[in-house]
Amino acid sequence: MRRALGIAGLLLAALSACGGGQSETGGGLCGVPGLVGEERAPFRDGGACGIARPVAVTRVAGVSLSQPALVSCPAARAFERWVRGAAIPAAEARGERLVSMRVAASYACRSRNSRPGARISEHAKGNAIDLSAFTFASGETVTVLEGWNGGRRDRRMLRRMHGAACGPFGTVLGPESDRFHQDHFHLDVAGYRSGPYCR
Repeated sequence: MRRALGIAGLLLAALSACGGGQSETGGGLCGVPGLVGEERAPFRDGGACGIARPVAVTRVAGVSLSQPALVSCPAARAFERWVRGAAIPAAEARGERLVSMRVAASYACRSRNSRPGARISEHAKGNAIDLSAFTFASGETVTVLEGWNGGRRDRRMLRRMHGAACGPFGTVLGPESDRFHQDHFHLDVAGYRSGPYCR
């Protein structure tokens, strides 16, 4: 009986250490207390696509996501740093408490901007997440599409969020980058010798 309990305890400790079995009531996904969600089984999808250690993130630093974001642990950890250190403070500077973010995309086996012949997207590796809107405790929602060039408070908040993502993420693209990102922020953890690419 003691031996069985010991084995069970070891299994439970191992599961906790790797973040397995995380639920909506737990914390510590990818070793970060502010990340809530579930580990998923590693997978390959279409040759170059797939995630070695996928996680489905549902809440970040107390902020809910509109749908689970299927990403890699490096992307999830960068996301938590940005939400905690930039997105939440930017909303607070606007006089609001951030409660939810709209996920426009996370994992997807596709090329960059879904263009034929283009290089493989970081989305196809689970290294990227796209966000299109932010909702506050007051019930108000600010979208990237309308807020980027909207009222002063919205413009300031979104630019703070966008600017502060440069560092935690290797690539940051927003409405001023190109026609493909007019309505969302693209955040990914790709690394470049020259440093982060932020537009």
